Amino acid sequence: MAFWAYILRCADGAYYTGHTDNLEHRLAQHHHGGYCDFTSRRRPVTLLWCAEFPSRYEALSTELKVKKWSRAKKEALAAGDWKRLSHFARAPHERAAIAPDSEGGDAPC
Repeated sequence: MAFWAYILRCADGAYYTGHTDNLEHRLAQHHHGGYCDFTSRRRPVTLLWCAEFPSRYEALSTELKVKKWSRAKKEALAAGDWKRLSHFARAPHERAAIAPDSEGGDAPC
């Protein structure tokens, strides 16, 4: 059985992070409302990112980790931009002198 961690983009631009063992069913619940108050008030929602895991523990662990991330870091994850993800993983004072360029590399500010 597969398990999923996912990020939704809500109509108001907010992000929702969750996990499930049936991604299609859970997305339908979010789309129709009533499942989750947060997304019900911010429909429609679109799937921004998802990843499959072999156990519920790994999917839940990923959800809890990603849920705490900044918006910029979540967007880098969704884009598969590992350089930008690494950049935003650093503490702000460690990345102040370097900003990711448009191609995912580091460029001076």
